Amino acid sequence: MKEIKQIYFNDFGVSFYWRKNDVVLKDRVQIIFKETGFYFTHDEVKQFAGIVSDMVDNANCNGCGFRNKCHKVLLKTPVKEIDLAVSSQELTDIKDLLEGTLFTISLNEYINNVCRN
Repeated sequence: MKEIKQIYFNDFGVSFYWRKNDVVLKDRVQIIFKETGFYFTHDEVKQFAGIVSDMVDNANCNGCGFRNKCHKVLLKTPVKEIDLAVSSQELTDIKDLLEGTLFTISLNEYINNVCRN
C-alpha cells in the first residue's frame, strides 16, 4: 500500500497526498468523507469548496420541521455525474474539510516556496 502525507482532517473526513517511492504526489488531493473518496486537482478542490460555500450560505432550514437533520440537500460536485445527498451538518463539515485543506496547501506553499526566496 502507498503511504500518504496528510493535509487536513476533521471529525467528518480527511485530505491527503499519496506518496509513491518516497515522493509526495502533489498534483492531486485525495479527499475522503462519508464513505466516499474524491481524487481532485487543486482547481477541482477550489471549485468544490465554492459550491459547498454557496450552498451553506444559501441554506434555509428555519421553516423546516427536520431542521438540519434531513438528507434533503443535494450537493453538486466537480464531477458532473456525481451529486451527494447530505444533511446541513454534513455540508458544514465538508465546508470545513475543504477550506482547511485549501488553507493548509496554501500555507505550505507559502512557507516552502515564498519564504525561501
